[in-house]
Amino acid sequence: MLLKPMVTMHIGFDDTDSPRMGCTTYIAALLVVKLHQMGAFFVDYPNLIRLNPNVPWKTRGNGALCLRIRCNEEHTGEIMEATIDTIEKNSDSSCTNTNPGVVFLLNDIQNDLRVFAKRAIQGIVEMKEALKIVKTSGAEAVGIKNGRGIIGGLAAIGETLERDHTYEVITYRTLKNRGTPRRIHIPSVTEMNEKTSPLTFNNIDSETGRILIAPRGPDPILYGIRGESPEAVKQAHKIIRPQEPIERWVIFRTNHGTDAHLHQANSTSEIKPFNPVIVQGDLCKEPEVILGGHVIFRIKDEKGEVDCAAYEPTGALREVAKKLIVGDSIEAYGGVRPASSKHPVTVNLEKIRILKLAPKLSFSNPKCPHCDRRMKSMGKEKGFRCDKCGFRSSELEKVVGEHERTVRKGLYLTSQRSQRHLTKPLLRYGTEKAKTPKKMIVDWHFP
Repeated sequence: MLLKPMVTMHIGFDDTDSPRMGCTTYIAALLVVKLHQMGAFFVDYPNLIRLNPNVPWKTRGNGALCLRIRCNEEHTGEIMEATIDTIEKNSDSSCTNTNPGVVFLLNDIQNDLRVFAKRAIQGIVEMKEALKIVKTSGAEAVGIKNGRGIIGGLAAIGETLERDHTYEVITYRTLKNRGTPRRIHIPSVTEMNEKTSPLTFNNIDSETGRILIAPRGPDPILYGIRGESPEAVKQAHKIIRPQEPIERWVIFRTNHGTDAHLHQANSTSEIKPFNPVIVQGDLCKEPEVILGGHVIFRIKDEKGEVDCAAYEPTGALREVAKKLIVGDSIEAYGGVRPASSKHPVTVNLEKIRILKLAPKLSFSNPKCPHCDRRMKSMGKEKGFRCDKCGFRSSELEKVVGEHERTVRKGLYLTSQRSQRHLTKPLLRYGTEKAKTPKKMIVDWHFP
């Protein structure tokens, strides 16, 4: 009896949700069960790939999904049909800005697809470029409405997470509970954080005590826990005591917490609107607190200048920004807001690395050498006069004083509550991964 040939299939999809409902990871969770039932087996955890968080048309976290499976070659057609059917039934296609797309690839992932994926994470890519790569790679793509989700689906296939990556276990609510306040035993979240940190991260905001694992919107997610390994997030999940039923859960492998979106610019002249960037410069304008509590300052290099903004929700980062002075040398990390009639191009800060601190100086009039009283200036380059004893001098100079800085060199991040999915937390520095996992754990999803 001849054995049927097996093939590896990459299934990428995106743009299925809207601000009012849905979740692309939930569709992935449904497909995990369906594809298992169809005889496929997974060669990797579902890949949750966060794309450029600054694109203006994104919904929430801008996450695309890729499922990587082995299946019988003769079953590929029905797997494609089942995938498309599941996406169509669970997408909010009635929303104007929801344009689902799915890509199927049976061939090896070529370098041009990997490059495309990196550009989708760090910049802006066009549909015509995506469709060209679909054709040259031998993939198949299906789009609903304008099919913009094909871009994300293709990028999710191309980002194979062969370098740094993390994991997230995501649990989903039953249909009847969606749209109602989430019910989780709060002390169990604290217990989980204490027992699993630093192998899990961003569970609780350290400044306010706010629980960060549960979203606030109408999507079907109950909670998600991020961490360094599938074992860590699964252990954390077991500690949580939900007070409502969990319909299903899945462990994803992801680029969360890796700074994958940030591109090192050689100068301020390379900064582009909507592109996340790392750029170095010296402060040339003192920080200013504007309406709303936001802090704005400007940095310059040999090629130009750019404004940087630490918004009020960034918390600790805003406080650091307020302490900077002209002459400080920094690296600014963040997304680039385009210019408008009200403001120039601005880096919306996610992090600041202080490279060099300028001396903080003050200048005061000299004291009278006869009576020790502070003298007064008689005008520019005219010297000083003592009002008490009448002594005058054109030789005395301003007294220079240097004050201790209340900030130190180093890396500073936004408060945990305002960190983006892709932002690398401080505790992850030095723990970055350099290769993919060799095998998957048992029971990485339910059902």
